[in-house]
Amino acid sequence: MIRLTIRDAVAEVVLDAPAKLNALDPQALHDLSAAYDEAESAGVRALVLRGEGRAFCAGRDIAGVDPRTDDVPGYLGAVEALMRRMSALPAPTFAAAHGACLGVGLGLLIATDVVYVADSARIGSPFAALGAALDSGGHALFVERLGAHRALDLIYTGRLMSGAEAVAAGLFSRVLPDDEVENATQDAASRAASGATLAFLRSKEIVLRLRDERLGLWESLGLESAAQTALAATDDYREGFAAFQEKRRPQFGRR
Repeated sequence: MIRLTIRDAVAEVVLDAPAKLNALDPQALHDLSAAYDEAESAGVRALVLRGEGRAFCAGRDIAGVDPRTDDVPGYLGAVEALMRRMSALPAPTFAAAHGACLGVGLGLLIATDVVYVADSARIGSPFAALGAALDSGGHALFVERLGAHRALDLIYTGRLMSGAEAVAAGLFSRVLPDDEVENATQDAASRAASGATLAFLRSKEIVLRLRDERLGLWESLGLESAAQTALAATDDYREGFAAFQEKRRPQFGRR
């Protein structure tokens, strides 16, 4: 169901249940979190998340779920814990998304640093047909990027956005043809892994604080100054300056 491979300090995590559009049951949530734990323990410098088959992830696997005994708080608690685990990975993370990206599948993308979507991606809130609400962080994403009116329009109508529409609205990073999105994502992760990952992680921390704490300009300047001061004491910082002055490519070692 969940596959992890590591090559050249880049982890690839694959949702591999194409017959059910990579829908996630509680065991899959646990296994996905464990894959991120293993990637961190291995010291990876970047990570790629993708799905096999026709979809990235169609959401929760509700096959066989009895709504009368459904442990909704338990499942959604596991989703939140997974999203926090993914977001906290100390490395740049990338996702390649195609087909259905719904429910917890959308949450996985929200918890990823950079998301490239295929033309075929379908993003929205089709849950009214189930008598259920949008979850996994979807409300926060839609309201922040689309505004309240457009967010509720998607929720009320169940309309799904295309990959191009989602990128144009600022939900995700880049839209690509289906046959290019995976390679483009892998290439971006490889470039990040060979780059100044200590600096990237400092920027990641600042960006997440700006998002979650709604910090203003002056607080942001303070965080940037603190980050730059800390980086100036690292080998990577010195290597970057030396490479620039010597007109060669830097060799960063995350030190």
